[in-house]
Amino acid sequence: MSPDLRYGWYGDDFTGASDTLAVLAQAGLAAMLFMDVPDTARLAAAAKVLGRPLDAVGIAGAARSMSPEAMAIELEPVGAFFSRVAPRVLHYKVCSTFDSAPHVGSIGQAVRSLMPHVEHPVAMIVGGQPSLGRHCVFSNLFAAARQGGAVERLDRHPTMRVHPVTPMREADLRVHLAQQDLAPVAGLHFPLYEDEAVLHARFHALAEQGAPAVLLDVAEAAHLRPVGGLLWHEAQQRRVLAVGPSSVAQALLRKWGASTAPRSETTRERDPGAVLVVAGSLSPVTARQVRAAEAFHRIALVPDDLVDGLRSEAARQRVAASLAEGRATLVTTAPESPGDADTRRAGEVAGATARFVRQLLVELAGRGRPVRRLGLAGGDTSSLVTQGLGLWGLSYVGALGPGVAISRTHADEPALDGVTLMLKGGQMGAEDVFERFAGLPG
Repeated sequence: MSPDLRYGWYGDDFTGASDTLAVLAQAGLAAMLFMDVPDTARLAAAAKVLGRPLDAVGIAGAARSMSPEAMAIELEPVGAFFSRVAPRVLHYKVCSTFDSAPHVGSIGQAVRSLMPHVEHPVAMIVGGQPSLGRHCVFSNLFAAARQGGAVERLDRHPTMRVHPVTPMREADLRVHLAQQDLAPVAGLHFPLYEDEAVLHARFHALAEQGAPAVLLDVAEAAHLRPVGGLLWHEAQQRRVLAVGPSSVAQALLRKWGASTAPRSETTRERDPGAVLVVAGSLSPVTARQVRAAEAFHRIALVPDDLVDGLRSEAARQRVAASLAEGRATLVTTAPESPGDADTRRAGEVAGATARFVRQLLVELAGRGRPVRRLGLAGGDTSSLVTQGLGLWGLSYVGALGPGVAISRTHADEPALDGVTLMLKGGQMGAEDVFERFAGLPG
């Protein structure tokens, strides 16, 4: 690990954590995403995999789906680890639409848990990520309904306002975060960015007034440079907690002079072996991607196919038979209509999906039919399945567009090591993303 570690991050779900990994690695940083708090041996193994000391260390978590009490337990060892390795910036990575609520995935709880492990008294929150169609203007967040789609205020967004777990009722992120006991959040708005000296002076005035958190607009890509300049200036004085999507990393990279331009397509070679995609997202974006995946053999499972022991065994054999025949296989676990979903069983189903996928991969590897490409769609599905695989880390391979990272798995178990893994949030990716991942004609 580099003696002057610049960047550490914790992702509140795995898709988001892998997106930050992609941003950092594309800019040339030696970055590894760990599945848990790494020990010295794991850090050394990661440096060996990458061939050089680590510049950035990430931990993938599932805090977005946790209660505040569970988050406090989850984040305490994370904070203690980052306090020891002392990156100048500790980034609590949240969804670009700030998915959170007082009772689940509370960003306020995350700030309370992590602030004791940094030196700066002010949490710096970055709103907006233009590369994903997220724009923060005067502290209000707007988001594209899909890639290239119409931009809507978050509380009027067709997906986010009816999100099954964290429906967004408020677009002003200051108010949204105040509902999670993070208050008062002061706002620094983009007109200040025309003069960075004025921006810095205003920030210092807010800090002196005792503001516990400051929210910075990012409405367009040009705003990343002044935001990164302020963040890095403060981090050089005292280690700082930053909260936000991958635009936190993009802003710092602009300050450091590194490229933040996303690569729209990975240049990987097609892997041998079977291709499996598991889609658990209720998002209409993922639903369109599923419908567009015409080259896949599609298997629709209902919750009891995963949770019930006998039915799970039968379902696993169906999927295994499809993969053993060499067919690109797409397993869906979400109902065709989001209104039919039983959100009370979401955690149970996601956990059962994780066990299902792990058993499937190990079983097929034992038959000499390994799955070498695995795609996961949906934040909770991606987080719990990736955790359930028993990996220790992910390294960056490429991307299939903004917000769709391709990683390489690192695991002690040979059947799970070296798998090409796509992690995709429910609202991310073009309609043909599954076809392109499989290397099939779109």
